[in-house]
Formats: sequence, structure tokens, C-alpha cells
Amino acid sequence: MFDPTTLTGIHTYISLFAIAAGIAVVAGLLRGLDRPTTAATFLALAFLTSATGFLFPFNGVLPSHVVGAVAILVLLPAIFARYGAGLRGRWHGIYAGTAVASLYFLVFVAVAQAFAKVPALHALAPTPGAPAFAVAQGLVLLVFIGLGIAAVRARPA
Repeated sequence: MFDPTTLTGIHTYISLFAIAAGIAVVAGLLRGLDRPTTAATFLALAFLTSATGFLFPFNGVLPSHVVGAVAILVLLPAIFARYGAGLRGRWHGIYAGTAVASLYFLVFVAVAQAFAKVPALHALAPTPGAPAFAVAQGLVLLVFIGLGIAAVRARPA
């Protein structure tokens, strides 16, 4: 149905734009700023990147499918908090936490893809079980836990 090269390109560009929009959203959250257009762009692109991941040919459930499904499930409360609850009360914190978590999943996959595709990184960690891969993903997780805590604690100005 799709040329895999074209689908790969589209999926990759959506992912990169989602990460860029997510960085802007999280930066705003940390400063107490609301960026409605950027947030809408991020949420839509984050959903699209996870959804397009399911369009690739596959046999059986792969780890990428699990990450994609979890990423979509994390987006649902973010979308509801923003558009259903209007970020009122505790929904602001729920939105902040789930928006940061959504960005984390995108970055997690980007790091995994970097280790798979960049020769120097692949040499350091030829498999996802390699220590260098685990250390890199562990550091990413720690950074995002810190960002998530800070974003939840920050309040809009």
C-alpha cells in the first residue's frame, strides 16, 4: 500500500517535528507559559508519529508496537486535560506530566534509532541490551523524570 521508503521518511519527519514542538511545550511549561498552538501541534504530531509506526509491515507484536501503544495511551489524558478539562485545577499538573512523558517516549525512540543507525553509536551498543544503550536510555529517563517533576510543580503565570 505504501512505499516503505516514503513511509519511513514521513514517519521520521513527523517524529522530528513532534520532538521540536514537544521541546517548546516543555520549555513553556517550565516557565509557566501556555503555548496553545504549539501544544496542539505537539499533541497531534506525537499521536501521528505513534500511529504511523503501526503502518510498517510486521509479523507479531514488536517492542516498537508496545512503546507506540503506551505513547498513545499517555497522550489521551494529556489531550483530555488540555481540551476536555481546560487545564483547570489538578488537570494542569496531569497535562504537564503526560506532555513530558509523551516527549520522553519520542526521545526514547530517537535514541534507540540513533544507536541502531549511527555507526559510532551502533559500535558502542550493537544490541539494545548493551550497557552503553542502557546507560544512555537511563540518563534520558532521569532527565525526563526531573523535567516532569519541574513541569508539574510549575504553575502558569
